[in-house]
Amino acid sequence: MKLIIAIIQPARLEAVKAALSEVEVFRLTVLDCQGFGRQKGHTEVYRGHEFSVNLLRKVELQIAVNDNFVEPTVSAIIKGARSGEKGAIGDGKIFILPLEECVRIRTGERGGEAI
Repeated sequence: MKLIIAIIQPARLEAVKAALSEVEVFRLTVLDCQGFGRQKGHTEVYRGHEFSVNLLRKVELQIAVNDNFVEPTVSAIIKGARSGEKGAIGDGKIFILPLEECVRIRTGERGGEAI
């Protein structure tokens, strides 16, 4: 089992959800978050004063999958999150972590069946 964490642009969330549905991944957790990478933020003007905004709004997806769903899930996230044909700085990142155990609270099932 793996835990896939993806940080994407908020505007690309619906496209990523649609791409995940195509590969039959229907369970995910979505969190609003802030951060920056190579973008390093941007400057804005408010009431005539310029200030730096270095934390940009992002969306974090957490998806627990069995090993045979890892590559289809990653490919779907890339397909939905990439802006344009080649992508752009700020499209996001995907992290794949080992998932030691999963327990369904309702039934007590464990492991891959609980996902």
